[in-house]
Amino acid sequence: MKLTPISDHIVVKPITAEEKSVSGIIIPDTVNKERPERGEVIAVGPGRELENGSRSKMEVQPGQTVLFKKYAPDEVKINNEEFLLIRMEDVMAVVE
Repeated sequence: MKLTPISDHIVVKPITAEEKSVSGIIIPDTVNKERPERGEVIAVGPGRELENGSRSKMEVQPGQTVLFKKYAPDEVKINNEEFLLIRMEDVMAVVE
């Protein structure tokens, strides 16, 4: 199944960071159920339609890693994979 975003939505695959304790023990992400704030852009919509009929420019491209607002995304599961749907305005930065 293919997920194609519309308007100014972006499909993001969340990136969960492994945490290590001071002694070097890796803490799995199941311990901390906080929502991710970073992810890889999988697909980008065409942009929001403006009043004059043109579309706003999307500032991210598939393959980029982005930081976004913690509670902005909507979670979607497709083929047992978790994806996030985010509006362009909720993306705060591109990680390079």
